[in-house]
Amino acid sequence: MPRTIPLERVRNIGIMAHIDAGKTTCSERILFYSGKNYKIGEVHEGAATMDYMVQEQERGITITSAATAVSWRDHQISLIDTPGHVDFTAEVERSLRVLDGAVALFCAVGGVQPQTEQVWRQSEKYEVPKLCMVNKMDRIGANFFTVIDEIKETLGGNPVMMVYPMGAAETFCGVIDLLTMKALTFDEESRGVKVIESEIPEEYREECERLHIEMMEKAAEQDEALMNKYFETGSLTNEEIMQGIRKGTIDRTLVPAYCGTAFKNKGVQPLLDGVINYLPSPLDVGSVHAADNPGLIRRPDDKEPFAGLAFKILSDKHMGKITFVRIYSGTLKVGDPIYNSTMDAEARIGRLFRMHANRQEALEEAYAGDIIAVVGLSKTRTGDTICDPKKPIVLESIEFPAPVISISIRPSSRGDNEKLGSALHSLAQEDPTFIVKFDPETSETIISGMGELHLEIIVDRLRREHNVECEVGKPEVAYRETIRHMVDGEYKHVKQSGGRGQYAHVCLRLEPQEPGHGFSFVNEVKGGVIPNEYIPAVEKGVIKAMESGPCGGFPVVDVKVVVHYGSYHEVDSNEFAFVECARQCFKNLFLKGNPLLLEPIMSVEVAVPEEYMGTATGSICSRRGRVEGMDDKAGTKLVRGFVPLGEMFGYSSAIRTVTQGRATFTMSFERYEGVPFELSETIIEKRKKEGKVR
Repeated sequence: MPRTIPLERVRNIGIMAHIDAGKTTCSERILFYSGKNYKIGEVHEGAATMDYMVQEQERGITITSAATAVSWRDHQISLIDTPGHVDFTAEVERSLRVLDGAVALFCAVGGVQPQTEQVWRQSEKYEVPKLCMVNKMDRIGANFFTVIDEIKETLGGNPVMMVYPMGAAETFCGVIDLLTMKALTFDEESRGVKVIESEIPEEYREECERLHIEMMEKAAEQDEALMNKYFETGSLTNEEIMQGIRKGTIDRTLVPAYCGTAFKNKGVQPLLDGVINYLPSPLDVGSVHAADNPGLIRRPDDKEPFAGLAFKILSDKHMGKITFVRIYSGTLKVGDPIYNSTMDAEARIGRLFRMHANRQEALEEAYAGDIIAVVGLSKTRTGDTICDPKKPIVLESIEFPAPVISISIRPSSRGDNEKLGSALHSLAQEDPTFIVKFDPETSETIISGMGELHLEIIVDRLRREHNVECEVGKPEVAYRETIRHMVDGEYKHVKQSGGRGQYAHVCLRLEPQEPGHGFSFVNEVKGGVIPNEYIPAVEKGVIKAMESGPCGGFPVVDVKVVVHYGSYHEVDSNEFAFVECARQCFKNLFLKGNPLLLEPIMSVEVAVPEEYMGTATGSICSRRGRVEGMDDKAGTKLVRGFVPLGEMFGYSSAIRTVTQGRATFTMSFERYEGVPFELSETIIEKRKKEGKVR
């Protein structure tokens, strides 16, 4: 069956924002106005289509990114509603990797908030063009123009106002379209479906005319031909202005900005028009390149060989494993054989769907530019490339942040051990920032994630979805180990126990690296004193030693290891001997390199009424934190600082108690820093008693 919607009329977009800016409410209005839903699902009633998980409905937050597809003005819009909570940052990361454009949502009162900066940075990393929507214009303290200034100053964006608000807070009644210079109001009886056009009220005319000229100038700056015409005639047609703004948006030199209130059904249709007019189609985004060979490309064309990226895994009790795939080139049919080039595995497409949150629409065929769900890819993981078996390609994968918090977990009933194991495996497949390990020394299962809420949701899902009741230990911080000084030394591994012995001798140099640089291994062996076939064994031994550091049994980071000398025995040397030798050599040298324990430092922002500002700063300082600054925003004081994660457990209830429930806070991972000496001694001693240092 041929494609029904041309590729230039396809838009793949996501909605991203700080928690509680109104992403899901905005998504629900888009579903309603596009005719996808016949009634509006409200978040506060637990009835939002896009928040379909029980945990999302209970908490009123988005946990997993939900995908759907809608039609607007004969265009197909694939829409992904992403979470705003920092613990679920992986959902934003994987969505932005496969999207062509995004709508950045802002609260008209809160403006640019900590998680807004995070998602904006993530979108810049993947070079995603954006529109801005300033939501909640009906709230007391709403100010469209302040938010526009913050987008410029804090995010470094170049917003161009596409609409002008008529009123604010309780007087907000609609917007003025600065392109067509018409006032738009939204009929309340039809819940905003009917948009009424009228002349601009006199009190807004002068300012709107000035902004129309500013819009024209910004459009002209994006294109030389438009600039020349603007200089010659002093004006551009509306079509030419749209052409210039579209070019600027796709090049990421402009960000069209809208405003409204999704909850009160005002201003969503102009935003949808903006998605069609200014955000790119897959054709505008162009070809994708192979990660390992920039010369190998795939064009967004149905006739090209098939290539797609698996960006999300979902377990369904009826259908099994569902894999979400963004198709970059070619077509995909039910029954097609495909090749997972990342895993070097073949598979066959069982079923194809277009997803609508947790409902599916069966497809026989999917095309370039589509975002679809596939059943039948049992070995595929998040970030894998699937492609035509005859024309393999490996696309750039998705990087995810490392977990920062761990807890031990065991089933309440001893008979549920196997059930717990398979449930954790299933959840770890879905979520790349959720890691499961078994500690043979203590016989404990350790689960790690991005925060307390993240692990709380995992335990809740084990209970509800997999019927496994669990007991959990206290949360533990994901510490790391590194060295401060360069150190050089050797180790000989010699074992003789009758018959063939073991012999290996290595000289290693350990050097500290800049924070965040990770591990690097360098071979400087000359003259074959260690044969080339044993060098990978040396690296393997070093990596093995780094998995559980010599100080506290934590992973070792930011170390460069150079092997520069050694010796071997014709008969007794083998791979195992060199692995053991390198492992022991690394451990011995590490302890001489002035080791340092590292802890995750969180960026914390506390919003409090003025009378509690001292309490908020005190609460940060008392937790080994340091206050970085204080701001005023919409009648609230914001206290910003950095606090070690180990001191933040239970902070939520503590800060609420001392401020009579009036404080809120957000927290996101910033970097790793050294632990004070006395505290690190205590942590290491405790680990040794627990038998976690090998």
